[in-house]
Amino acid sequence: MTLPETGGASSGEATDPLEATVDAYRRADGNVGVRNHVLVVPSVICSHIVAERIADATDGAVSVPHDHGCAQIGSDHEQTERTLLNIAQNPNVAGVTVVGLGCEHLQSGPFADRVADADVSVRETAIQDAGGSDACIKEGVEATGELAEEAAAVNATEASLSDLTVGVVSSDLAGSTREVADPLVGGTVEALLNAGACVAVAGTERFVPHTDAAIARAANDEVAAAMREAVERDTDQPGNVRGVVRTAAESPFEDVAGTWGEADIDEFVPYGGRPSVDQGLVVVDAPSRFEEAATALAAAGASIVIHVTAEGVPTGHPVVPVLKITGEGSTAAVLADDIDVDARSATPRDLLAKLRRAADGESTAAERHGLTKFAINRVGPSL
Repeated sequence: MTLPETGGASSGEATDPLEATVDAYRRADGNVGVRNHVLVVPSVICSHIVAERIADATDGAVSVPHDHGCAQIGSDHEQTERTLLNIAQNPNVAGVTVVGLGCEHLQSGPFADRVADADVSVRETAIQDAGGSDACIKEGVEATGELAEEAAAVNATEASLSDLTVGVVSSDLAGSTREVADPLVGGTVEALLNAGACVAVAGTERFVPHTDAAIARAANDEVAAAMREAVERDTDQPGNVRGVVRTAAESPFEDVAGTWGEADIDEFVPYGGRPSVDQGLVVVDAPSRFEEAATALAAAGASIVIHVTAEGVPTGHPVVPVLKITGEGSTAAVLADDIDVDARSATPRDLLAKLRRAADGESTAAERHGLTKFAINRVGPSL
C-alpha cells in the first residue's frame, strides 16, 4: 500500500513510519512490547487496594484493580481467569506480582503458577498468608521491587510497527466516527496489515444487524462459525449493547466496519483470549465500550491501542498506551489535551507516524494525565 501524502496534521517525519524503528522489548514468547511494566495483579476484588498500594510504592509498576475473582461460576469465572492470565502475558509486561486474599475462588497461588508456566517472571503474596494488609503490602513491595530491578536490566531492541500487535476499538457510531475517524483508522489498518503486522479489532455487537456481510469477511469456515455464534449471543443483550445494535442497523455494513479496512478476518478469538496468528486481522469478541474492549485487546497481545471516540473519552489503560482519535470538531477543540489525533486533518501516514512515536516511548495524552481504567467484561451476573 502506498501511503497518502501527509495532510494538515503533519507528522514532521520524512521517513516512512512503517520502515522506521522503535526501541521495544522482545519477550520470551517472541512477542514485542513497547513498554516495560511490572504488573501487580489482584486475583480478587478483595485484594485490589493492596495491589494498588504495592504498585504505587514501586517505580515502573502498574496495577489492574478489578471487581472479579470471587462468587463467579462457570464460564464467567473462566473468562476472568483467562483474561488476567493473558494480561500477565502482554508483551508490555516484564514481570508480575500476584496479590490474593486467601479465601477467594481465583486463588493467587495456583494462578501465579500458571503465570510462571507461561515463562513470565512472577511473585505471589496473599493478605491472609502474610498476616494482614500492612504485612502483605510490605511483602509485595519487596517482591515487586525485585521484579522492577529485573525489568530495568532488560535491554531494548530495535523493532518496527510490523512487529507489533496493534489493537483498535471504535466505541461509538456517531456520524463523525463513521464518516471521518473510522475511515482514517481503516486506511492505517490496511497499511499495517500490508506491512505484516497483526491488528486486533474489538466491537462485535455492531455486526448483529449485518451478520451475513460480517461473516462474508471470514477467511475460513472456523472463523465464520465463531462469528455467527457471537452475533447470535449479542442479539438479545440488554443495555449499551442494544443501543449500539440499533444504531448499527441504521448504517450500511461498510460504515460500521470502517476500522477494518478491506482485509478478511484471519481469526476470531474469545474475550480474554490470545490469537494464534502473528500477523493478519483478528476480531476479538468484545463490546465497543472502551474499558472492557481495551482489556480484551491487551489480553489478545496488543502492545498499543487506537481508540476512536466522538465523545472524547479520555481514559487510557494501565498496561497499554492508548492513542485517542476523534473526527468530532467540538471534541477536538474542547478536549485538545485529551486527543492525540484530530482525524479531520490527518492521513494514514500521520496516524502511523503518531503510532510509531508512541511505540517508541512518547507519552500519549492519557499517559501524560495518568488516566487509566481496567475492566473485564462479564458473561453473566455474579453471585
